[in-house]
Amino acid sequence: MVSFRGMTLFPLKSAFSVLLLGLTLPPLNLAQLASVAVLPFSGRFFRRINRACAGLWWRFCVFCLEKPLQVKIAVTGDALPAGGENALLFANHQGATDPLALLPLAWRAGRLSSLKWFAKEPLKYVPFVGWGMLFLDCVFLRRSWAEDRAGIERAFARLLAHPEPFWLVTFSEGTRRTPAKLARNQEYARGRGLVPFRHVLLPRSKGFVAAVQSLQPRLNAVYDVTLGYEGGGAGLADLILGRTRAIHIHLRRHPIESLPMEGEALANWLLARFAEKDALLESFQGLRHFKADSSQTSG
Repeated sequence: MVSFRGMTLFPLKSAFSVLLLGLTLPPLNLAQLASVAVLPFSGRFFRRINRACAGLWWRFCVFCLEKPLQVKIAVTGDALPAGGENALLFANHQGATDPLALLPLAWRAGRLSSLKWFAKEPLKYVPFVGWGMLFLDCVFLRRSWAEDRAGIERAFARLLAHPEPFWLVTFSEGTRRTPAKLARNQEYARGRGLVPFRHVLLPRSKGFVAAVQSLQPRLNAVYDVTLGYEGGGAGLADLILGRTRAIHIHLRRHPIESLPMEGEALANWLLARFAEKDALLESFQGLRHFKADSSQTSG
């Protein structure tokens, strides 16, 4: 443990992980910035450079999770097809660790460098992380459909125009679940005549519906991912201080042909999946693992 005047700060393994990730991110981001020079000549090469840089740093993240931090990764549910595919992935959102928790899944599927994210608009102005996401054609949101629609359509057009594979990740609740937000969301659900959820928020469906409808020509499947944490919460402090012992990832794969394409039907489909998530997380509270037909567990 690292200590200062008798106060324990965090384990050495956490210090090593923070140092590794902190030292490797700036050089990779500089490489991404330098790649702008090739953009006028080859957009494909520009994207290849940025996918490689992002994939390498995210591989460092997976290494730190599984080796120095010794977090067990348990993947249950549907197996993914060999060879990879383009997918829209939606997950529950409990805290800042959630994006990191999805990296081992992408690594196992061979899609780590193909990740793209729905993210908050201010994030793209953050040095290093935000710049990198901007160069990866991530979808930035202001949480207002009227303001976001044009930008979302441009981002989808880029995904359709270029042959690179992608996993597009969205946290459809639109914000992290907290006790206060959950209470307000439950009251809102009751006001609409819906059964309130206990472990997730009602999903915001407009971005999801737009993604499915717009990207259908290149989408192979939609992945429903439910995240659960063993030994700690979903905050970065839980991870850094060694409280999180395991990350449980439950996956359901839905072929794009099985989804309805009409807007309201898609929104209702998404709501039904979040009802299933709520039930999964309810059982997780007692079992500390997800019930599943198949399991792929690594330590």
